[in-house]
Amino acid sequence: MHIAVDLAQQTLTLVDAAGAPIGRYPVSTALAGAGELQDSSCTPRGLHVVRARIGGGLDPYTVFRGRRPTGELWTPALAAAHPQRDWILGRILWLSGREPGFNRLGNCDSMRRFIYIHGTGDDQPMGVPRSHGCVRMRVADVVELFDRVPVGTSVAIG
Repeated sequence: MHIAVDLAQQTLTLVDAAGAPIGRYPVSTALAGAGELQDSSCTPRGLHVVRARIGGGLDPYTVFRGRRPTGELWTPALAAAHPQRDWILGRILWLSGREPGFNRLGNCDSMRRFIYIHGTGDDQPMGVPRSHGCVRMRVADVVELFDRVPVGTSVAIG
C-alpha cells in the first residue's frame, strides 16, 4: 500500500499493493507551491515515508501544536476567535523524505521541516493550495486515512 499526492489535482490517493486506488480524497497543499527548501512554505516533492503517526484514539477535532494536543477541540467558534491560526487537527502523519539532497538531510529535510498530512478546520477549502507546506485534509478523511496506514507507508508527492 502507498499514498500518492497529486499537487496539480490537489488529491491524495491511497493505493493498494496491486496498484488499485482504494481511497481518493481532496487535499490542500502549499499556497507557495512545490519546493523542498527549509523555510520556503512549499510542499516538498518526491518520495517520502510515514515516519510517525500521532493522535490515534483522540477526538477527531483535537487541536495540536508542536505535535501535542493543546486540550482544545476545534469548533467554528474557536476558529472565528483565532482567524490566523494554522489548524492542525485530529491526526498527524509525519513525513520523512527518502531522497538525500532533495527532500532528506541538510536544508531540504522534510521531517525537520515538520511536513505532515493532517486534518484542518471544516471551514477550510479543499482542492486548492492554501497550506504552509503540509498536506491538509478534512478531519473525517484524515481519520479514515490514519486508520488505514501504518508507519513505514510510502508517500509520493508530485
